[in-house]
Amino acid sequence: MNVHGDKITLRAVEKSDLAALHQWANDPEIQFNLGQWHFPLSETAILQWFETFRHDGLDQRFVIDTIEYGPIGMTNLVNINWKDRNAFTGIMVGMPALRRKGFGADAVRATMRYAFEELGLERLDTTIIAHNIASLGLYLGKCGWIEEGRKARAFFRRNQFHDNVILGITRDRYFKHTGRGQQP
Repeated sequence: MNVHGDKITLRAVEKSDLAALHQWANDPEIQFNLGQWHFPLSETAILQWFETFRHDGLDQRFVIDTIEYGPIGMTNLVNINWKDRNAFTGIMVGMPALRRKGFGADAVRATMRYAFEELGLERLDTTIIAHNIASLGLYLGKCGWIEEGRKARAFFRRNQFHDNVILGITRDRYFKHTGRGQQP
């Protein structure tokens, strides 16, 4: 099932996406702004990652696709906890020219809509490296998330430590922010 936003479609990762994923995984600017540790990845490593996707309902990864530009990034719902009805999510727009054009916000909103209105989750969590002001503005400003805490000096990038900002949004906050009215 594809998830549609206003500008984007979230769809399953296909083998034909691996070249773009390989490029983005090795882009130093992208990795500078993401909160996990990255080493250079080979095409073989990307293929192995793709071939070992879990299909057990606990991790969902989506390509952010557009009619005009094709695949431009990724988002996900991972570590889905069906008992407590929560998940972790993150986003990456891999094409620099398409950042700050509304594609990322549309992808986050589409992910939230899918999580809250289709899957019935109660909350979503994410973390953002503190120097990534664009992502903080996206989540906190445009998408209604709140800062729930910080882990001081948790990431080391370019010879400096940076805080890990912990963000979250609940189902009620999502419906209040979007004005969509909570469904039964």
